[in-house]
Parts: sequence; C-alpha cells; structure tokens
Amino acid sequence: MKNVKKNMLLAGAAIGVAGLGFISFYSKPVSSPPVVVAVASSKATSGTNSNDWLAKETEVIGAQATSLSKGAIKAGLTAYQKARKEGLDTKEMLTIIDYSKSSGDRRLMVFDMKNQKVLFNTWVAHGKNSGAANATSFSNDAQSLKSSLGVFMTSDVYDGKHGESLRVQGLEPGINDNAMRRDIVFHSAQYVGADVARARGMVGRSWGCMAVDSATIKPLINTIKGKTLVVAYYPDKKWLSHSSFL
Repeated sequence: MKNVKKNMLLAGAAIGVAGLGFISFYSKPVSSPPVVVAVASSKATSGTNSNDWLAKETEVIGAQATSLSKGAIKAGLTAYQKARKEGLDTKEMLTIIDYSKSSGDRRLMVFDMKNQKVLFNTWVAHGKNSGAANATSFSNDAQSLKSSLGVFMTSDVYDGKHGESLRVQGLEPGINDNAMRRDIVFHSAQYVGADVARARGMVGRSWGCMAVDSATIKPLINTIKGKTLVVAYYPDKKWLSHSSFL
C-alpha cells in the first residue's frame, strides 16, 4: 500500500510540473491540431498577454513593412488571433491589404507568423468604383465593381482569363460573403506594379479583385494558397465595430 501511495504521489508531481510548461504560440501542433491550436492561441488572446503580443507583433511587422498603417496591422493581427483560436489558420501566414493607403503605395503585405518575416510588400489594385488613387467606398454586392473589406480565407487555384489566379472565401456575412459569387480573386494585371505606380502615382483598378503585377502573382499564390488568412482593411466604423473577428 505504501508503494502504491508513493507511486501516486510521484505521478501527481510529474503532472503538476508538466502543467507549468510553456506552449509557444508559434509552435506547430504535433498530434492533435484543434486542441493544440486552441490552447496555444489562448496564450495570445487573454488579458495582458494578448496586449503584449499585439504590441510586439505590430512593431515587428511595422519595422519591415513601413508602408502599412498601424491600424491595418493591428486589425490584421487581431483577426489572426481569432481565426487561430477557431482553428482556421493552417500555415501561420497572414496577408494584410491596407486600403487606407493610396494604390501608389505598397499596401499588400504577407507575413510569415512562424518565422517573423515579411515575405511580400507590394502594390495591389482596388475596384474601379471604390475610388481613384484612394479607395473610399466598399461593397459586397454583385456588379458593384468595388472592393470588399473584411476577413477572407484563400481557396482554390485555377487558370482563368488572367492566367493563374487564387479564389478567396469571404468569412464575414454582409461584408464580404459574396466574394465567391462575385469572382473576387488574386490575379495578375499589367496595370499594377512599380513602374505604373511611379509614372502615375497610382496603379490601375480592377473590378473588385486583388490584382498584383505579373512577376508577383505566382510566388504570391504559392505562398498564401491553402486556407490562409487575408484581411482587407479600411477604418470603416461599421465594419470595425461589428466584425466578429475584431
């Protein structure tokens, strides 16, 4: 009986020590993805830890992608926290499009959350009816020829009239959930890129798609395909106050 009690005490002590272990927010799940993701994400979404994490990550991204606003970075990271908590993140990759910036700025950024590195910081078009150099109007309606705000998940790759393209699924009802029906995609366009931006002070406009230059589209698609998060930002009060991701 003494040996049994001794063994039980030793086992309890081992469990107690294991319970103090640190679970990294950036670590890959080993055996049970949904459980590990939920536990890891709670470290970054609770109280002071969440605020510290958000401030740190905003600083890291801002130092590498200086053309993005802090508001866009914070919104993107906040949405990423929520998506990760819900098990939506699969590749620890975050794309932010900052529509508060002119299209003449490099306002698209892809951040590798695991390795803490900006992989892309480039030009992207907005819809022709969203505005000229600056987008100020957004829509979820078909035939609006406007960009949509909010949180998206990348979907399938296909070969279309613009060549290799990447569909996105809108995750916010009433904000961007018509993205699939509207054929809102990442595709290449000759009216986007450094030369166009320098010559005109802005890039051309799409019909609502996230158009990038032809040299960028393939590596971009290869990086963000496979259910990664895309956050299209603008300081729109309605979206910021009603989004379930923010």
